Amino acid sequence: MIYLLEDDDSIRKLVVYALQSQQFEARGFALPSAFWQAMAEEKPQLVLLDIMLPEEDGISILRRLRRRPATASLPVVMLTAKDTEFDRVEGLDAGADDYISKPFGMMELVARVRAVLRRAEARDSAEEYRFGNLTVQPDRHEVFAGGEAVHLTYKEFQLLCLLLEHPGRVLTRDVLMDRVWGLAAERENRTLDVHIRTLRAKLGEAGEGIETVRGVGYRYCPPQGAGGSET
Repeated sequence: MIYLLEDDDSIRKLVVYALQSQQFEARGFALPSAFWQAMAEEKPQLVLLDIMLPEEDGISILRRLRRRPATASLPVVMLTAKDTEFDRVEGLDAGADDYISKPFGMMELVARVRAVLRRAEARDSAEEYRFGNLTVQPDRHEVFAGGEAVHLTYKEFQLLCLLLEHPGRVLTRDVLMDRVWGLAAERENRTLDVHIRTLRAKLGEAGEGIETVRGVGYRYCPPQGAGGSET
């Protein structure tokens, strides 16, 4: 099930129809209050979220979703007319998985929904990563370093899981930006470097395994003898 929160009746009906025509189950909501009521009854696979809404803006809704353990990893795609770089970065840093500016084509929307769902499925397929004193449980959105719980933002968590999926392998800036932020074309954006720096700081000793490959990207190198496990 995909939920769409969009107050424009024509857009909402068109998007729901496009998703249903591609064999997705979809429900549309005009008001945040109706959306939250549905969320209490059923957790969807993905949420499409407008920013400029009555009652409560989309960024506030996104942050509430990310704060709740049950929806911390729920895929969310922003659909909005606010398309400046600042708006995109604000939405992505708040925890959006993708950001689609209006007007958009229905086939592009469906393709990007499928891409976000594939990324979420790959991330959640591993029950646990364990390397040395670092343990990550993707399905529970939990990270432990040296036996202590570590609080990561949604994007920091996505970035760490992506690096742990490919231990020892260099992931280019393009790949990391595309998989985590959907910003492959913005290679000069410093968002990635800032997140790597804060991720290392939060993980402490466990963060030393995140290595910079100058001019290329980043990789995670497990401690010698750690081996690592994915169950």
